[in-house]
Amino acid sequence: MTIKPNYKFKLFTQPPRLYEAMIEDIRGAKESVCLELYRFTQDKIGVMFRDALIAKAKSKVKIRLLIDSWGGTTNAAFFDDLVSLGGEVRFFKKISFSLDFFTRNHRRNHRKLLLIDDNISYIGSANIAAHSLHWRELTLRIEGGLAPLFRRTFNKSFKNFNRYVFFKFSYNKTIFHHGYEIVQDSPSIYRQQIKKKLENLILKAKKSIIIETPYFLPGYLLRKRLMDAARRGVEVIIMTPWRSDVRSVDLLSSKYFGLYYKSDVKLLFYRPTNLHAKCILIDDEVFGVGSSNFDYRSFRYQHEIMLFGRDEAIISAVHHHLNESLSGCSPFDYEHWMRRPKIEKIFGWMLLPFRHLF
Repeated sequence: MTIKPNYKFKLFTQPPRLYEAMIEDIRGAKESVCLELYRFTQDKIGVMFRDALIAKAKSKVKIRLLIDSWGGTTNAAFFDDLVSLGGEVRFFKKISFSLDFFTRNHRRNHRKLLLIDDNISYIGSANIAAHSLHWRELTLRIEGGLAPLFRRTFNKSFKNFNRYVFFKFSYNKTIFHHGYEIVQDSPSIYRQQIKKKLENLILKAKKSIIIETPYFLPGYLLRKRLMDAARRGVEVIIMTPWRSDVRSVDLLSSKYFGLYYKSDVKLLFYRPTNLHAKCILIDDEVFGVGSSNFDYRSFRYQHEIMLFGRDEAIISAVHHHLNESLSGCSPFDYEHWMRRPKIEKIFGWMLLPFRHLF
């Protein structure tokens, strides 16, 4: 019988506390720090992290950074001192001007990982940016043997940081470890492993499905699975922001709200601030936490990573987090939605052909 390891973990929902913990772990690194991010901004938060990394580089700790060229607002010069000390900084797939500019450049690295030595892993929704200090995020810190597994995924991304090929059938194998699954996605039209994992979880759900996501724009099959689950008596709850930071996605996703409402899918809108957390909880038995949004763009065009598992302690913490989010939500108002401005309806229809790019 396989003995499940007892990993130490902590959930962070407030970026100030998260950044404090990350900086503390960076300062305690003895051998290596690996950081993979969609957004690393050149502001007070970015400077704070850069300076902590420089300090570790001075003490001969191996530093490797992989930052997406689209999402990141920093440039190479921002890291000159770090590189001069032996740190490696790579920018994932720089913007390319070509005939397929939009589809080619939508293949972004949206993952968020911080790995300290072979012991500490951070995975979740949070970037390093001052503008997100007041957002609601969800990042899981795990202390234990998952770090070497996450390092394998990081090493592959770091090696292929400037590769533009869009493989129709490309995929990274799911990593299984003592009841945990690290599911990775690379841009692909046909093989979308995180989406497939979500579809299977929803299909097998018996009591409840809770999804928390900043952008809710699933394709036909996921929509159908969610509505079918609600019709068979599963409580399906979708939590999204009242107003996200991408208005076009709000206009497009709202087009389907009436359909969900009529299928007994419960839509809840988080009001206190921008909701940027990304997670799923099935039957209080399976959790999923990571970088992937619940939309076309994440599933089809972006490099994403999610951790799924059945750890009861983590499930309890995720459940508590979701209950806190629920307390800040208001329910979908069908009558108000029906009376929404005509211009919003028009924009929803106009954006529909471009839904794969949102």
